[in-house]
Order: sequence, then C-alpha cells, then structure tokens
Amino acid sequence: MNTPRYTGLIDRYRDRLPVREDTRAVSLGEGNTPLIRLQNISRDLEGHLHGKSANDLTKRIEIYVKYEGLNPTGSFKDRGMTMAVTQAVAEGSRAIICASTGNTSASAAAYAARAGITAFVLIPEGKIALGKLAQAMMHGAIVLQIRGNFDAGMQLVKEVAESAPVTIVNSINPYRIQGQKTAAFEIMDALGHPPDYHCLPVGNAGNISAYWLGYTEYYRDGVVGKRPVMCGYQATGAAPFLRGHPVENPETVATAIRIGNPQSWETAAGAQQESGGWFDEFTDEEILAAQRLLAQKEGIFCEPASAISLAGAMRDIKSGKIPGGSRIVCTLTGHGLKDPDTAIAQSTSPTVINAELESVRKAILENLEGTT
Repeated sequence: MNTPRYTGLIDRYRDRLPVREDTRAVSLGEGNTPLIRLQNISRDLEGHLHGKSANDLTKRIEIYVKYEGLNPTGSFKDRGMTMAVTQAVAEGSRAIICASTGNTSASAAAYAARAGITAFVLIPEGKIALGKLAQAMMHGAIVLQIRGNFDAGMQLVKEVAESAPVTIVNSINPYRIQGQKTAAFEIMDALGHPPDYHCLPVGNAGNISAYWLGYTEYYRDGVVGKRPVMCGYQATGAAPFLRGHPVENPETVATAIRIGNPQSWETAAGAQQESGGWFDEFTDEEILAAQRLLAQKEGIFCEPASAISLAGAMRDIKSGKIPGGSRIVCTLTGHGLKDPDTAIAQSTSPTVINAELESVRKAILENLEGTT
C-alpha cells in the first residue's frame, strides 16, 4: 500500500493554520523533523544523579532533541517562512525583506526563489556564519551588509517597509509564528502528550513564543491535558532577558542568538511566566562544550546556538531544578554545517601520515590505546 507523500507542514496542519483550503502552499517539504531520544548523555546524567548507579527507574531521565537542522535550509526558520511567503504571495507581494543573523536570510532567500519573488536581506557585516551567507547568496537574494548589528538591521527593515513595496518576514510577521508553532504539534503527535519541560535557545524570542502557542492550542482544544514548563537560554554576551533590558552591543560565538533587543519580548516573557518556566544564560565556552558533547556522544551536529538548549537542560537536571523522572525536549534550531569555521576551530587537526599500510595501522593502534 502506498503511503501518502509528505508535502510540507501547511498541508499537514492546514486545519490549524490561517490558510484557505485552496491556498497554494509555497513549500520545500519543511517540518516532520526527527525527535531523537538521547542515550549516552542521559545515561551519564543518571549516573551523576544516582552516585554512578542508574537503577532507580523513578529517576530515569528522558531527553529528546527536536532536530530542526534537518529542515530544507538547515534551520527551524523554514517552518515560519513557508507560512510567511505563502501569505505574501497570496496578497500579491513581489518582494520580501528581513534582517538576519544568518538563518532567516537563508530561509527567506530559498522560499523567495521557490515562489519566484525577490528577497532582500540585511545582515551585520562580518557577523554572519559563512554557511548561512553562502545559502542566501546562492538562492539569489539581494544581500545588503550593514555596518551595524542585527538590532540596527531590524529597525531599518521596519522603517523601509513603511514606504517600499516589500513584506517583512522576520518573526514580527504573525504568519511566521503560525508556521513555527507546528513543531509543538509534531512533538505532541510523536510522544502522545507534551513533555514536562521544553528547553530552547532564545535570540529574537519568536520560537519560544511559537512553541507555547502550539502547546496552548492543543491544550485548549482538549487534545492534551497539560502544557510543559518553558525554559529559555541566552548567551551571556547577549542576554537581555537576564539583564531586564535590551543589550546595546550583544556579542557571542553563537551568532544565531546574537541579538540584544528581541522583537518577541512580551510574548516570550508571557510563555515563561504562564508555564512557570525560567530564563538562564551560558558563556561561549559552555555553549561550545555542549555542542561538542552532543556531536561526540550522540552523533548529532548542531550549530552553537542550538547547543545552549542542551546545556540548559543538563545544568537544570544536575541542580535538581528539573527533577529526575522528567521528560524533556530540547530544540536544536540549526544544523552544525551552518557554521563550519567555529566547528573546525574547536576540533583536533587531522593527523597527517604516509600513504602506507604500516602507517595507517600504527595510527589506528595508537588511537585505540586506552579506549577499551
């Protein structure tokens, strides 16, 4: 029997999205990303909690990662972009515009190309990972590098859209949030219920707002009986929620969350407060350590900003803030290949040897010593 071909999140959740039955979806097959249960990291955490003995089943830890890096352009932005561009086309728009730290520009450029319209993207000069810049350029976007940060770019986008015939596709566009909420639907559909805790990176804060909207819709409609605690994490150099005010010059290696003035501040704070959750911060060193741990322990390669969700979950489990026996989902917002330079910079250089059997054998044996 043939299984129906998956055609994207708009078709899958059309009855829960603000589109008509006959609306043509601008889609690249986004969504339907893996929800992967961590094995080795969870086992190590259980050993830490139980004095190296993980036999107490009541304290077993379930950590899942929602691997959004497997969307078409390698990040969660595709979920919102399919909705934003679909609506823009339905309204007759011929061009879209966004400010971006990288992922939004890549996604906007791809979906504009799919729709046959123009994408303008404003990015901070010298402050964007090359993998993301390459995507925007290859998809044919008109890339404008500004001498300023994301927050300056966002302000310019809002101002220019008042007089130029372009549609903003940043997360201030409500259709973006509508598309992104589908990740929460997918998690609940896969697990059969919400997690106890949901941990996310927080930059512009649209994603934590979108997940909360998705969880709330299923809860409101009686599909599930509860909602998770929402936990948002920021880089120490770009942590406006922790400071209580915008950060004028945000800095962090995690370029995707290098944002000092989140556009979805109020809805993100609302999600945190309504759910009984919290915000926390991590240094660049802690973020990169979590990125390496996830890659080397579980075989999952995410960009630095994504890893902060796992760093947060691990810290809160160890401190008891998240109790043993909890079911936790961490959103990994983007693929590691988005920022190859950062990954290579923190990795061991390849070993150079002669192209001889004995040299290869010797290298293997040397590296295997002490691993058994």
